[in-house]
Amino acid sequence: MLKRISRGLWNYRRIIILILTPLLLLPLPLVVKTKEAECAFVLLLMAVFWMTEVIPLSMTAMLPAILFPAFGIMKSSHVAREYFKDFHFLLVGVICLATSVEKCGLHRRMALKLVSMVGVNPAWLMLGFMSGCALISMWIQNVSAAAMVMPIVEAVLQQILKAEELGCAGNVNPNLQMDETEIGSQPVKETVSDEKKPDGPTEDFTSVEMQQLPSDQAQVAVCVSANVRKSERDRMMYKAMSMGVAYAANIGGISTLPGTSPNLIFSEYLNQVYPECNCINFGNWLLMCFPISVIMIFLTWIWLYWLFLGSDFSFLWQCKGGQSEREKAARGVIEEEYRSLGPVSPQEIFTGIIFVVMVLLWLTRSPGFMPGWASLFPDHTGYITEATVALVLGLLFFIVPTHGPDKKYEAMITWEEFRSSMPWMVVLLVGGGFALAEGTKVSGLSVWVAQLMTPLGDLPVLATITVACIIVTTLTEVASNAATTTIFLPILSPLAEAIHVNPLYVLIPTTLCISFSFLLPVSNPPNALVFSYGHITIMDMVKAGIGVNVIGVLTVMMGIATWGIPLFSLDTYPDWAPVHPAFNTTIP
Repeated sequence: MLKRISRGLWNYRRIIILILTPLLLLPLPLVVKTKEAECAFVLLLMAVFWMTEVIPLSMTAMLPAILFPAFGIMKSSHVAREYFKDFHFLLVGVICLATSVEKCGLHRRMALKLVSMVGVNPAWLMLGFMSGCALISMWIQNVSAAAMVMPIVEAVLQQILKAEELGCAGNVNPNLQMDETEIGSQPVKETVSDEKKPDGPTEDFTSVEMQQLPSDQAQVAVCVSANVRKSERDRMMYKAMSMGVAYAANIGGISTLPGTSPNLIFSEYLNQVYPECNCINFGNWLLMCFPISVIMIFLTWIWLYWLFLGSDFSFLWQCKGGQSEREKAARGVIEEEYRSLGPVSPQEIFTGIIFVVMVLLWLTRSPGFMPGWASLFPDHTGYITEATVALVLGLLFFIVPTHGPDKKYEAMITWEEFRSSMPWMVVLLVGGGFALAEGTKVSGLSVWVAQLMTPLGDLPVLATITVACIIVTTLTEVASNAATTTIFLPILSPLAEAIHVNPLYVLIPTTLCISFSFLLPVSNPPNALVFSYGHITIMDMVKAGIGVNVIGVLTVMMGIATWGIPLFSLDTYPDWAPVHPAFNTTIP
């Protein structure tokens, strides 16, 4: 009986959370009866629904449009304005570019070229895949970058195992050969466990020959014995490369403002809450975060190699010698994949040109250390943003023909292709976050939080920021990155004001750390995609993710405390941030 009741409660857990959460929070609007309490009710309700995902995230984002007018916090027309901002125009332009990149295959050419440049040694191969995935994720969605690179990783690893099997088994082990020829149709986990072959059986052959066994029997015995010993190492190679791709997709995304949703939400939140702040643009964000990404990619590569492949790092300083069968196989499949792309197409050339032009215009719009091209419009300062550039160039993909005049007119991308790539859920989710942020400001909840957090000014500033980074890094493991960002930005900016610290000092590192959701397959889409291949377990990801989380937080804190301070003048309280009557004068 109890088992049936518990099963029923578990099956209806969503309904239970949907009913109990607002009931438990009702004392805020009914007993306290202040605008701050009513806004806090909405914020906490949305936070619980976002973390538990009892209803779709995008529909939870609609709650401010219902509850703010009902509580008299904001008019419905005012709430509606918050759901479409400059962020959305930037996202539209970037998705147009990403759609064209995927359609013409430019991403595959870039990834394969980069991998072929770093070499085919397993360690360098892993670094090449991670670097290629990180480079792609700087410009398109992280999950798309992982989805582009993982099939190449699979093909390379399977060819490596195939080359080893052929070198070991020859014609005397038909069972192993049959397993390998069916590699494409076998489940991934079976592939990992059944098809690991040796890459250096020299000593074993010598040992067997001394026992005077017939040559065929000796070869079979050696292959079976070496297969048992080497299968674990090959399985570890699958794990390391798979997780390297997932982690690189998230790490690369933090480098640019359009690279990941927390960065875009942060940028638009800053424009909304601090309209006079012109400190963040594409150029200085790249200067701040690209070195962090590079350091994290390198340290994560070292960590994964040590965790799964061993502590022998002699390959870092060894001179390049002859290639093993494993390396020849990897080189062969990479070259074959690249040849299959054929010559560079006109579509790839045009997409590459638009990509370069878009980045250059973003970098030179208002670089800060020199006048940018935005200064050509002195009467319209602040009117043109990165979103304007992205929209203009994105529109070209719907106009420029794919083929020459000898074929029927067809644009580079169609509306259907764009629509399938556009993350509409993120559009609504971010809009709900902006509405929530505006509600906390109008209701006075942000000021109340600022006064409540004033005692934190007694702590060292770096300690406060580190605690905030650890909190958001922990929460983002069980909640979506975009939801975590929209929850914490309205809390952390009043915290910075309360302790009289430049808000960027708190918001930039916490925004970056929100992207460090490495522990679980459900933490973010790239993790889930890589986990679906079957090479890794949850415990593998937890062990590896803890180390990458530590690497990420420490690297971000190092970056913000060194080159971040002079880049954004973080050691001074800015004029664009409000000054509250009672604040602690702690100076970072």
